[in-house]
Amino acid sequence: MRVLITGGTGFVGSHTVAALVEAGHQVRLLVRAAHRVAPVVAPLGLQAGDLDTIVGDVTDPAVVDQAVAGCQAVVHAGSVYSLDSRDAGRIRQVNVRGTQLVLGAAQRAGLDPIVYVSSVVALLPPGGQTLTADSPPGHPPGPYLGSKADAELVARRYQQAGAPVVITYPGFVLGPHDPHLSQGMRMVRDVLKGRYPIVPSGGFPIVDVREVAAVHAAVLEPGGGPRRYLASGTNAAGLAELVARLGAVSGRRLPTVTVPAGLLLPVGRAVQVLQRIVPFHIPAEFEGIYVSWCAARYDNTRTQQELGVAPRDLQATLTDTVRWLVEQGHISPRQAGQLPTPDTAVVCARDHAGKGIGAADSSS
Repeated sequence: MRVLITGGTGFVGSHTVAALVEAGHQVRLLVRAAHRVAPVVAPLGLQAGDLDTIVGDVTDPAVVDQAVAGCQAVVHAGSVYSLDSRDAGRIRQVNVRGTQLVLGAAQRAGLDPIVYVSSVVALLPPGGQTLTADSPPGHPPGPYLGSKADAELVARRYQQAGAPVVITYPGFVLGPHDPHLSQGMRMVRDVLKGRYPIVPSGGFPIVDVREVAAVHAAVLEPGGGPRRYLASGTNAAGLAELVARLGAVSGRRLPTVTVPAGLLLPVGRAVQVLQRIVPFHIPAEFEGIYVSWCAARYDNTRTQQELGVAPRDLQATLTDTVRWLVEQGHISPRQAGQLPTPDTAVVCARDHAGKGIGAADSSS
């Protein structure tokens, strides 16, 4: 089928493009700049000329109507992922209004399914419960977290009205080939550069980008009606465990001090206010501390049973992530340390877009 993908030049979106092409779909992209397509899809083995491209913005109703015309399905992955409070206006416009426009246009055009890429943070706080795809929308604070919760409400209203909206919930996404070095990848880079001497306690789920793409390929079946699936990957113990695992992957000692997240929340609040008036980014985001403080656990059993997509091995994901960062010059060979050899690790160049994901493998 012909599938429209918004956000197709982003991290999750580009891997979803590759997974859908691999599954035999024709892909149309709605992008803000056509020149971005070729360098983003080339590392995933694709040619820009094989993709139908429409230039415009998800906040433009006329462009969105044009983009959905002639398509049978849509994957709405377009969003602003930033914990920088200076981006609040753009975050709200793209993440909430963009979702309203894309889902509305897709419903009017009769697309099936209409896939909306949410986030595990849209379900926070957990209220002491293990979260599932059936958990109610949450009410997390902050521009980005709040926008994902509000956009979740938009998508659920369409589901309640009977529209064939499928919601997916990626966790903290890592893996190779991140075209614009997203928030999570910058965190890994900075950990390896020694810029995280203090980390909050708590936890969040880490998911491989190729696992998320595989979920999106698996849900593209018409006639299934409203559905929801976690793509939450592996429940991890947050930054402290991430730092420890990166140390294991690189063979380096990465000394950090873990501080209770509750003690860091007031600091994060102050930084959130200060960030609005200083011209440089301060790497102590309140929303990131809040997610760690929630320490939510997620159950993605439905995803594994109904879609056959199981979490990838976290150590392999981190190995691919670090290898890609050093190959692209984001970290030095010294900072990458001693990576496992290709014989003992997943080689990212041969394993793009979710190939090999399944029960044999070991959100957000």
